[in-house]
Amino acid sequence: MNASVTIVPLPSTAREVDRFLRVSYEVYAGDPNWVAPMLMDLKTVFSARNPFFQHAEMALWVAQVGGRDVGRIAGIVDHNYNQYHHEQVAFFGFFECIDNEQVGRALMDTVVDWARKKGALRILGPTNPSTNDEAGLLVRGFDSPPVFMMTYNPPYYKKLIESESFYKIKDLHAYLIDLKQSPVQRLERISNIFDQRQQPIRVRAVKKKNLRADLGGIREVYNSAWEDNWGFVPMTSGEMELMAERLLPLFREGLVWLAETDDEPVAFLLALPDFNEAIQPLRGRLLSPGLWKFLPYYLDWKRPRILRVVALGVKKKYRWKGIESVMFSRTLQYAIRAGYEAGEASWILEDNIKVQRLIQLFGGQPYKTYRLYERLLGDGQPVIQPL
Repeated sequence: MNASVTIVPLPSTAREVDRFLRVSYEVYAGDPNWVAPMLMDLKTVFSARNPFFQHAEMALWVAQVGGRDVGRIAGIVDHNYNQYHHEQVAFFGFFECIDNEQVGRALMDTVVDWARKKGALRILGPTNPSTNDEAGLLVRGFDSPPVFMMTYNPPYYKKLIESESFYKIKDLHAYLIDLKQSPVQRLERISNIFDQRQQPIRVRAVKKKNLRADLGGIREVYNSAWEDNWGFVPMTSGEMELMAERLLPLFREGLVWLAETDDEPVAFLLALPDFNEAIQPLRGRLLSPGLWKFLPYYLDWKRPRILRVVALGVKKKYRWKGIESVMFSRTLQYAIRAGYEAGEASWILEDNIKVQRLIQLFGGQPYKTYRLYERLLGDGQPVIQPL
């Protein structure tokens, strides 16, 4: 492709966001592993009702060649992240691009120039739009579709990004657990031992009807358990409520657990069915011929093959007292009884060795790797000002 590349900035109107999102259909045409996200849900992320934009700003661009949209990128500044980490950082996200270095370079140059003007000293990504959402570039494990809320991209993205002076800053791993080979007796033994100790920690399944009442405790654990993790930024109550609203239709009792003492919530686990299996035939639109394949999953008449363990967090002073193991084991016990064939635990930081060993204890094997990149932008830039 020798035609010139035109970068078009897009306002965040519904029409232009729709244009931005549709670039992916150009990139993934014919890719059997791509799962088109539900456009109706994804547009919520870009809308003014997303509480993320109470403390963050985002700019959108598409790349055109010959009048055709062939790439896209977003620039993001999260002021909460910068205040929490005492940094001047911007992010890039929602990157999609045809296999063309000229297009990739134009998109990266655009977001880097924007980040510099915003006062960033470095730029990280991809995050869609933050580390509390989808994050990382797939660099290993291209032979199967992504599970729900995990990223997917063609292998050539790695070359496009690394050729623009971005380098690896952190890898994130996904582990696959074959539930048909899972040690059922060991799972039951772990639960029984924990219950027999009669300790002041109670582990209970979160009920769908009580989810809103439990959100405060879940958020408290989330913001406490991950506070020392690389790339962490606290979730606001509004962000947690929107996430719960988006995930509520997918909620299944037996896959969400909360541990408490008489005084405080101390741990939680969130797992979800891999609804990507259900939504893939929809091609991003609910009202489509694929609706009849989707409905049995939505109504819980049919279960996906895989479930995803999305989050497992324990407050620091309660760690490695058996809570992690018992919540994990009870989730897998439910999954086996419900007929799931496999579980994915994702994502796990490459240096979180204790959690990796816990997952391996239950039969997990690493099978996909996602990478976050960084590019330094130099000193002497104006300081990013909060909104």
